[in-house]
Amino acid sequence: MADPQRTVPDHTAVRVALWRALHVQADAAPHVLDDELGLALADPGPEWRERGDMTMPGVEGVRASVVARARFVEDLVAERAAAGVTQYVVLGAGLDTFAQRRPELGTSVKVFEVDQPGTQAWKRGRLAELGHVTLPWQTFVPVDFEAGDSWWERLTEAGFDPGAPAVVASTGVSMYLSHEANVATLRQAAALAPGSVFASTFLMPLDLLEPDQRMVQEMSMRNAAASGTPFVSLYAPEDLRKAALAAGFAKAAHVSPDELAERYFAGRPDGLRPPRAEQFLVAEV
Repeated sequence: MADPQRTVPDHTAVRVALWRALHVQADAAPHVLDDELGLALADPGPEWRERGDMTMPGVEGVRASVVARARFVEDLVAERAAAGVTQYVVLGAGLDTFAQRRPELGTSVKVFEVDQPGTQAWKRGRLAELGHVTLPWQTFVPVDFEAGDSWWERLTEAGFDPGAPAVVASTGVSMYLSHEANVATLRQAAALAPGSVFASTFLMPLDLLEPDQRMVQEMSMRNAAASGTPFVSLYAPEDLRKAALAAGFAKAAHVSPDELAERYFAGRPDGLRPPRAEQFLVAEV
């Protein structure tokens, strides 16, 4: 019997998966992230590299941001796992493939993927079709945000231990949420057990960007609005850092694309590096 919730994945989740694969296929080695499983899940057809969102002006920087943020979070999870953290929560997981690609962490870190029920049902079906067995360290947490579901309640119902520290990541999500929703997420994450860390990307306001990067972000904003998922919240780094401290975090730091470029893109002959538009907030409980 067909799963009534198994529809299609969110288009933004597919786009991110394709950009990650395009980094492997189009950019020179060494690759910041080696992930073509998301492409296999999406199964976009043979002409996918000719899509407008794969060829638009400035797309090289966009995919650099996408792989840099994924690598940064994965390195953070590995670092915290070595220090004894045993839980990793992916908010808005989409077509994330960490659980499949990093089995060496599976014996020490339980991965909780939080997303809309339809997207998760579709993803689980595609994983099965590709021959990927259910992993003991991977837990899917369907949350119907449109119906007012609480991701925290669904997470704890799924076996998350609120008394144990965790890494919680939210990448490529904050711009789609209202400021009130972002603050609510910060407050909930700040209530995690001591030793927990919350890592979230955010986009900067247009007036803080250089003209060429502003043009790319304006194009992204137009495309997002046309797709029915407009960008709602943009932040200056210090404003979001202060919001995290006000929400109850003990520490909050801003990680810039320049820092990611130095860590992951130094010495590349092709000049690939993430632009300034997307930044990181890393807050600790």
